[in-house]
Amino acid sequence: MTDASAQAGHPAGRHRALTGFFQAVIAYSMWGLLPLFFHLFGAVSPFEIVGHRIIWSTLLLLAVLAGMRQLAALGVLLRTRRLLAPLAGSAVMIAVNWLTYIWAVANHHIVAASLGYFLNPLVNVLLGYAVLHERLTKIQGLAVVIAGAGVAYLAIDALDTLWISLTLAFSFGLYGLIRKTAETGPLLGLAAETILLAPLAMAFLLVWQVEDRASFMAVGAKDSLLLMSTGVVTAVPLLLFVAAARKLRYTTIGLIQYIAPSLQLALGLWLYHEPVQQAHYVAFPLIWGALLLYSVEFLRLARRLRPSS
Repeated sequence: MTDASAQAGHPAGRHRALTGFFQAVIAYSMWGLLPLFFHLFGAVSPFEIVGHRIIWSTLLLLAVLAGMRQLAALGVLLRTRRLLAPLAGSAVMIAVNWLTYIWAVANHHIVAASLGYFLNPLVNVLLGYAVLHERLTKIQGLAVVIAGAGVAYLAIDALDTLWISLTLAFSFGLYGLIRKTAETGPLLGLAAETILLAPLAMAFLLVWQVEDRASFMAVGAKDSLLLMSTGVVTAVPLLLFVAAARKLRYTTIGLIQYIAPSLQLALGLWLYHEPVQQAHYVAFPLIWGALLLYSVEFLRLARRLRPSS
């Protein structure tokens, strides 16, 4: 049952949809507030943060899967080359995304990071058209063109931060594309991805520890506890998102996702007082206009495809 049943008047459906709605709002709000968390690290290297994020996420996800009695299913997945191969690619994409995002926050580029996630839905449409040969409506095509105009203007006048936005948008877009076509569930898939990345992360962290460059257990309890908590910060919103996705239409999830970049943009502008370049005043309205067109068209298509019952 999805939130479509709530519109049909079923009390159980309404309760399920409302629960899913709040789960999705909490998940995307947590993602949107991540700059507050990563700003607490101070001088800790983004590379070290990503390494610990992988290790502690792996341990937490293994504990969750053990509680759900899904470790055997994870073992089957890890032994099946056909299933594991695409996850190796998605693991690289999510690692690039995490590293770029944390680097952007640490170097005061939250506005550029938020732009990347505003662009992400339109990148998904573009990848669906180019790779999956999904057809675009005229409105969707127009939205992609308008967003492209915004990116082109940034390329002319704000090239120094454009790479951040595009790296985040395309790394997460490619991650989603791979996971869309992979025959694995979200939780098992993420666990497999972190397990694949864990040996590299562990080797990197051990080298840094030997070279006395690591912050973990070296610069005080605060940073060490923060590094350990990256697993929770990674897994909790994901688990909430997975739970919400089972209760809500994809349309609903697609619109709620704008909470995250909106919060990131607000933090960058009003809390951390990041400078806004002249190009942003042109690019953001173009991209927001494209998102509005995309969202309206998305809702129109969803209503047209909704069962009459």
